[in-house]
Amino acid sequence: MSQEGRTTLPEITPLGDAALVVRSPLARELLAELTASPLPGVGEAVPALDVLTVLYDPLVAPPEALTANLAARLAELTGRAGGTGRTLALPVTFDGPDLAWCAERAGLDIPDFIRALCAVPLEVAFLGFTPGFAFLTGLPGELRMPRLDTPRDRVPAGSVALGGPWAGVYPRETPGGWRIVGRTGAVLFDVGREDPVLWRAGDRVTFVEVGGPGG
Repeated sequence: MSQEGRTTLPEITPLGDAALVVRSPLARELLAELTASPLPGVGEAVPALDVLTVLYDPLVAPPEALTANLAARLAELTGRAGGTGRTLALPVTFDGPDLAWCAERAGLDIPDFIRALCAVPLEVAFLGFTPGFAFLTGLPGELRMPRLDTPRDRVPAGSVALGGPWAGVYPRETPGGWRIVGRTGAVLFDVGREDPVLWRAGDRVTFVEVGGPGG
């Protein structure tokens, strides 16, 4: 187990009578483990930042036994976040209003900044904010951008943006305070699809440049 995992004990607490909340730095890895090897009675696991909410059938998995099983799974983890095995390449036109600012802050010219961002293997840490919005983790320090002091009232759907340690794409027009570097035509949320959300926690994502300023 990683040093992080050794020094931070997991907290597993009930949420109603059919869910447990696991708070641990290993929450993402636990999700991957449960996806690959489900525990009896567990129906769904919903990730957040260092949190995993495990929904279960108490008639199949008594909460005490499930708590013990989850603690045992956590004890066996290595501290390396696992993915679901899916890899998504997201086409991006890099022409966002904050692109030049972000490149300058990173100490790069715009083409090198775009190449650096497209070279980063990102991973969906969890979903939130609005349907289809994924918090993408994996940015190196030089590509992490501070949020705007004053959020924009309207961020267009498809905007590719950076905010703190995260990258993300706005599925629909909303207010937003992240730095917009580009846009994608990918549809991230569509209730008409069998699976309305394009991605899920654990998916690996890369940005692929399909256009830029003047492109």
